[in-house]
Amino acid sequence: MAEQTVPDLLEACAVAAPDQHVVFPDERSSWPDLRAQVRHDAAALLGLGVAPGDRVAVLLHGGLDAVRYWLAASEIGAITVPLTVRMREHEAAQMIDDAGPVLALTTSDFLPVLDAHLPDRPGSPLRTVVVLDRTGPDAPAGVTGRSALEAAARRSGPAQVDRARAGVGPDTPAIMLYTSGTTARPRGCVHTHRSLADEGAAVAGRLGLTPQDRFWTPLPMFHCGGYDVALAAMAGRCGFVHVGSFEPGRALDQMETERCTVAFPAFETIWMPVLDHPTFPDRDLSALRLVINIGAPERMRSMQARLPHAIQLSCLGMTESLGFCCVGSPDDPAEVRATTSGRPLPHMEARVVDPETGEPVPPGTPGEFRFRGTSRMAYYHRDPDTTAARIDDVGWFASGDQVVADDEGRLRFRTRLKDVLKVGGENVAATEVEGFLCEHPAAGIVQVVAAPDARYGEVVCAFVELRDGHEPSDGLAEEMIAFCVGRIAGYKVPRYVRFVDEWPMSGTKVQKFRLQTRIAEELSAAGITEAPRGPAGAAPR
Repeated sequence: MAEQTVPDLLEACAVAAPDQHVVFPDERSSWPDLRAQVRHDAAALLGLGVAPGDRVAVLLHGGLDAVRYWLAASEIGAITVPLTVRMREHEAAQMIDDAGPVLALTTSDFLPVLDAHLPDRPGSPLRTVVVLDRTGPDAPAGVTGRSALEAAARRSGPAQVDRARAGVGPDTPAIMLYTSGTTARPRGCVHTHRSLADEGAAVAGRLGLTPQDRFWTPLPMFHCGGYDVALAAMAGRCGFVHVGSFEPGRALDQMETERCTVAFPAFETIWMPVLDHPTFPDRDLSALRLVINIGAPERMRSMQARLPHAIQLSCLGMTESLGFCCVGSPDDPAEVRATTSGRPLPHMEARVVDPETGEPVPPGTPGEFRFRGTSRMAYYHRDPDTTAARIDDVGWFASGDQVVADDEGRLRFRTRLKDVLKVGGENVAATEVEGFLCEHPAAGIVQVVAAPDARYGEVVCAFVELRDGHEPSDGLAEEMIAFCVGRIAGYKVPRYVRFVDEWPMSGTKVQKFRLQTRIAEELSAAGITEAPRGPAGAAPR
């Protein structure tokens, strides 16, 4: 891949695609205008005392500011630390203590979240907090507004930006993305400019992006997926369209109005509400040629059928691989696209190994997904022990995901190695039951966790968000259990079904450990230690 930095990517895109735009619902900018604004913002950061290698926290709802200040920090060799807008004060404190940013960019909505680490608080690494939507004389020490950025830009200027950029190279750290924290304490994954630039170029190549494309995503700009789409759009010289704060109707409005050609909703928790929106049948999404999603084969086939003219692909990756590591090909047959996540991108390598021995396993045999390449994270911030435990001496990263490869090297995700239930000594992959149960006509989104059981150790519990038009009831729960009986092995049949209206989320992922705690506490409070035997054939055996 070319030796590029993020500023190189932006500059080339501004020259080659002057008529394409970065678009949010309420604001937009052409690539050349964004490039000019980023230069100004980079001068402002320097004027506020940010130096190359410093970390800059960004806690913003989706909008141009989230893109501008990431690119501005990249311009001067600073490291952007995007913080999730879902977090609460104690979570923010953990991340700020770990990341050690010198400056934070935010809005007044999030000042309470940052309260313990405002610049006047003892021990805070933050020297400045810029609140972009207001300025007031009553602000605490070190808290200022957007006008301070303008003054700082005048103090600095283009020459200082040029000097800082001259020190930015492909191996300069560019961004620190925190893992989702669904199963463990979030860790800061540090990626370099090479990681970001190569990822953008590889994704653009696999998807065949051209200056006529407009690449849409709802994935937030604190998630690797949001950055993937921005980088691929720059590399492909096409438009970058972002829905900001996700809402299904707004998403449909934007995809229709902007004539989006490629979409990366990624998760069924996002895409199913779009497909199920009452106005979906009347929308003109004829410009869409590709949709990238993740899901069980049953759900992938269903989503493809709902939008048959757009080719649906899948992908495989994680924060540590900067999102995309493997991506399907538009040329693959439909069933291959529904059942696999494609091959590694050109700048990445992948293999499937026995997790105990590290030895490769043959095609068709489940094993652990391991990868290496230029978009593998450089290291976990301030965590050399975990870095060494996950990355071996020749660069392979142990993902903790169980996958299986086909004869042509395409990978299919099976489950997290830690997301396997042990029911009476039998292994049950949560994703397998989720994929099966989502075929029930009332089932929208399904998440499977283990419920404690005195007889079998643990049994299957399914949490279900119902489709519109269906109401939760004991009878429907029993119907869903009966739907599984005789069609999947008895030990895989859910013994409990619980209905939810909303999910405990970490960024874009469901926090299964909270669901597991919920069912365990419910059973304990009710004095239930053993699951009911259920319909004939449902008992584990």
